[in-house]
Amino acid sequence: MSINGDPDSSHEKSGKQGLLGRLRALLGLGGGSLREDVQEAIEEITEASGFSPLEREMLNNVLSLHEIRVVDIMIPRADIIGVAYDASLAEVLDAFRTAGHSRLPVYAENLDDPRGMVHIRDLVDLIANLTDGFKLNAPRPGQRGFGDITLAESGILRPVLFAPPSMPALDLLVKMQTTRTHMALVIDEYGGTDGLASIEDVVEMIVGDIEDEHDDDETPKIESGPDGTFVVDARASLGDVSQVLGHDLSELVDAEDVDTLGGLVTNLAGHVPLRGETLTTEGFQFEVLDADPRRVKRIKIRPAAGEEPLAPGGEPPAQEAHPPQSGPGEPQKAGRASDR
Repeated sequence: MSINGDPDSSHEKSGKQGLLGRLRALLGLGGGSLREDVQEAIEEITEASGFSPLEREMLNNVLSLHEIRVVDIMIPRADIIGVAYDASLAEVLDAFRTAGHSRLPVYAENLDDPRGMVHIRDLVDLIANLTDGFKLNAPRPGQRGFGDITLAESGILRPVLFAPPSMPALDLLVKMQTTRTHMALVIDEYGGTDGLASIEDVVEMIVGDIEDEHDDDETPKIESGPDGTFVVDARASLGDVSQVLGHDLSELVDAEDVDTLGGLVTNLAGHVPLRGETLTTEGFQFEVLDADPRRVKRIKIRPAAGEEPLAPGGEPPAQEAHPPQSGPGEPQKAGRASDR
């Protein structure tokens, strides 16, 4: 009998322990964490065992999901596509057409004042009702055309979830499932919008990138020139650029949160570099080919004076596409947002 007087609880506990023990024995595992044991077993699995490489990768992704935070999967604020609360339905429809997504966040003055989200299905249903079955020049008697009605008046807004950056992605997935809301705005400690996460972003951590017929190939380009220089999209990751150059660029900065070439150049400069600005450091010269007041767009990399020409080290791996960015609080008109 257990201490709390419930004989079934101790029996249930011993049964679970026995089940875990039998599972370890079945897999040929010893003591320690069951999660670690299973991960080790997956690493030792060969194709002869019936598990394909994709299946093994997905199993590892599932076991690693508890380590993923919302900040790891979110779309950065600058990449969010949103629509204004006072936009007309015609403007909202145009935003959906440009963005190619099914859900868009709605904001008042800026993204720090979110009002919810709008779903393309709700918008299409409303437009069909207002235009008598999509007869665009035949509004019903007493009703205005959809170009004259604002989103605030439409009554089609849906609530959006709010999540802190440190929230486990698995917890967000559960919350999205229970609330049937597939979009969450990531809010910082001051109440500002840091980014956006969708249920698809969480699922992609398990199954890999999910692209449909509306997703454009916007992989940041890394182009080599005949003179040993490279012209690189500032959104390209440091890992990809380092692989192509054959040099680890992450050694040039101390900041752990620098992930892109544009972030590296901005960190080295101490400000957002202007077009034409050149930075030289430890064997490399970075020339800003294109930039605006908020961000760097394209960079040319060449060896510093007296250094050997850069030799390509390899091709960049396939990666998730990211669109051009806009400034904080200024949602862009096209690119990746929450499709979801």
